This record gives sequence, structure tokens and C-alpha cells, in this order.
Amino acid sequence: MAGPITITDESFALDVDKQPGIVVVDFWAEWCGPCRALGPVIDRLAERYDSQVTFAKLQVDANPETVTRFRVNSIPALLFFKDGVLVHRTVGALPESLLQIKVEQLLEAPVAAPQAAGGRVAVA
Repeated sequence: MAGPITITDESFALDVDKQPGIVVVDFWAEWCGPCRALGPVIDRLAERYDSQVTFAKLQVDANPETVTRFRVNSIPALLFFKDGVLVHRTVGALPESLLQIKVEQLLEAPVAAPQAAGGRVAVA
């Protein structure tokens, strides 16, 4: 049974920027109720897409550089990367069904071209 990996400011480049395929990063905090509600959803999605998608968790209080880099102002926030490019983001504890649809769309779609500052970013 696979679960999400834990990432930090220091490991972000290796775990996300240089990671081929799809990586979904959960920006969360211990004190955030909606983050705690989203946690089991992320765990189930990580198990369901074990060989196709990497799910990661980044604790916002301990990793301010990455939070600032991607302008994460509200949590929980999920950032979806494809081949190191930010292609989508969500904010809030969304239903598992909607997150699953987004993952399925990314598995089927080609990578988008980078578009904005703050890291390699494309909007989907």
C-alpha cells in the first residue's frame, strides 16, 4: 500500500521539479481542519494511482520557501504538476470524485507549455 511522500523546501526540486509524470502536492498544516479532512482522500488517491501518480504532502509552516514560490495563500491547496510543470491548482477540501476526475484528465493530457512566473507554470 503506497501513500503520499513527505516533501520539504530542500527536497522539492528532486521530488517535484525534476520528477517525470504527474505529482500532486498537498499543501497542509496540522492546525487546519479542512486539511485534516482532505488527508484520508489524498491517502486513498495515492493508493488508487500508486504506479501512475506521485502524491506528496508539504507542511506549510515548516516550508515557507515553497509556499512563497507558488503563492499559496490558503490551505488546503493541491498543486498538480506534470513533468515538473505546474498545470493546475485547487484550494479547499474538494470531494474525492472531483480530484479523481482531475487526475484522470492529467493522465490523458499532454503537458502544457509554461506560462507564468513563480516557477514553471502552465494553467489548465
